[in-house]
Amino acid sequence: MAGGVSDKASSKGVRIVVAGDKGTGKSSLIVTAVADTFPTNVPPVLPPTSLPVDIYPEKVPVTIIDTASSAETRGKLAEELKKADAVVLTYACDMPSTLDRISTFWLPELRRLEVRVPVIVVGCKLDSRDEQHSVSLEQVMSPIMQQFREIETCIECSALNHIQIPEVFYYSQKAVLHPTAPLFDQEAQTLKPRCIRALKRIFIICDQDKDGALSDAELNDFQVKCFNAPLQPSEIVGVKRVVQEKLPEGVNDRGLTLTGFLFLHALFIEKGRLETTWTVLRKFGYNNDIRLDADQLPPPIKKTPDQTVELTNEAIEFLKETFSTFDTDGDGSLRTSELEDIFSTAPESPWSEAPYEDAAERTALGGLSLDGFLSEWALMTVRDPIYSVENLIYIGYAGDPSSAIRITRRRRIDRKKKQSDRNVFQCFVFGPKVAGKSALLNSLIGRPFSDDYIPTTEEHYAANMVDQPGGKKTLIMREIPEDVVGQLLSNKDALAACDIAVFVYDSSHEHSWKRTTELLLKVASHGEATGYEAPCLIVAAKDDLDPHMAALQDSTRVSQNMGIDAPIPISTKLGDFNNVFRRIIVAAEQPHLSIPETDAGKSRKQYHRLINRSLVFVSVGAAVTLVGLAAYRAYAARKNSS
Repeated sequence: MAGGVSDKASSKGVRIVVAGDKGTGKSSLIVTAVADTFPTNVPPVLPPTSLPVDIYPEKVPVTIIDTASSAETRGKLAEELKKADAVVLTYACDMPSTLDRISTFWLPELRRLEVRVPVIVVGCKLDSRDEQHSVSLEQVMSPIMQQFREIETCIECSALNHIQIPEVFYYSQKAVLHPTAPLFDQEAQTLKPRCIRALKRIFIICDQDKDGALSDAELNDFQVKCFNAPLQPSEIVGVKRVVQEKLPEGVNDRGLTLTGFLFLHALFIEKGRLETTWTVLRKFGYNNDIRLDADQLPPPIKKTPDQTVELTNEAIEFLKETFSTFDTDGDGSLRTSELEDIFSTAPESPWSEAPYEDAAERTALGGLSLDGFLSEWALMTVRDPIYSVENLIYIGYAGDPSSAIRITRRRRIDRKKKQSDRNVFQCFVFGPKVAGKSALLNSLIGRPFSDDYIPTTEEHYAANMVDQPGGKKTLIMREIPEDVVGQLLSNKDALAACDIAVFVYDSSHEHSWKRTTELLLKVASHGEATGYEAPCLIVAAKDDLDPHMAALQDSTRVSQNMGIDAPIPISTKLGDFNNVFRRIIVAAEQPHLSIPETDAGKSRKQYHRLINRSLVFVSVGAAVTLVGLAAYRAYAARKNSS
């Protein structure tokens, strides 16, 4: 396999900032690199300097920025460092104190400024070093490189004697175009997990017959795609021989295995040929973070706040097939290892952290059912559609990325049409502390009831499929902690994505009901003020306890007064849910119903009705006047003609 630079990388210029203590030879280093002549007299700070484009094989424009290190120029220095693609830190080989400053000042300063780019440490004035007391560069730099992993490489040079001057900026440029850090763990001497995952995905794509190995023909196709040149039969034999000698399982009778493919890339990197692996990664659409570049994904989604994004039937069918393929034991659920296998070609599992980690139903053995699997995808698509599509591509979705998602109709239009066309419904769950909100979410995903109370301090989600007469729908419940409601409603579009709001209260406590009433009024008022009214249901939780009669009577009165259904009694402890999840979906599917009206909202509507009625009266009167005038004119015309 041959190396090279992708078109994308070669078109990008590299900006290298040279920094270090005064007198360490920064300006002499730059002038000698550009002019190939040691300067006898240089200004304190050079202007931005460009290297000839053809000085290195990659032919990438390189701009070198010289800097001063005095206290009065500290702001300018920080500004330049933050714009750098790579930083060259210099010390003088004849001044040990300047080497100490690399680790005590310069590298900590880069971290303080959050400059996260490759660093090349350069020892200048090699010709002036006292050889009698010298130690090897490796001995000096090894402990510093252990502490500061951002150091890409170290090199010593002499501008006066023209020793290793071009190499300084070649290594700097190479560190930008082909960085080591994302690919290789220098300490463990192994490929990094994200690099392995990307290379595994590339291997699977190139293994066209899916037999677990790259045949000679597939290996040649891979070479042509990445490097625009075929491999000669003797070269293929040579590649496989190298792998087989070091790693027998890297080759089998069908060709190069995944293990062998990964071994080859580790070998390239160990030998300093990072450009080979980077060329492969970039040819398959990866950026320097080893994630798919933006041009591999759908463009930014343009939608109104009351529109959401769902997976298309095409994407759902792909996910069903994927589920079936990776459910190796055929038990109808994905064990942890099977789920990890699905995402082994993604940079990391997208569901390993909140809000996805505990959002779907699990089997008794911790497996994820098909409904749970699809619900997790629905949740991810609602929250971050582009991230969802990105992960679809990682796990093998080969269709047009834009064909994986669809934008739903506006909820405002759904209300006018008196029906929703959505398959995924978002339910915001409000209620006071200890009302039973979390228990309701846990019930949706089949978790057993627990008497232990753990207060919810941050929003969390539960998602599952709900059987309906017309087919399954996905319900996403989002618990809004009581303390977060004010912050949520400070945003005008807070309820735009809410298909239905559920208000949970403890039916055995009057205070719980009173607080729920306040929350209901706040949410209803916000919806009326912004035009994002949402259907609302009240859930009377803890029906296994003795009800508070005053709260029971008042809840009936309030619901009637606001024009919504009476509270739905449930007991999560007894497992009596009164079809609450189906009723939530039904209410969400009819977005024109179950919308609460506040007294202020009713007054506004009555006022608008009176105004409209007046306008109708005025327009009817005007029409009558016009008709009368037309009749008079006709009569006058007839009279004149006679």
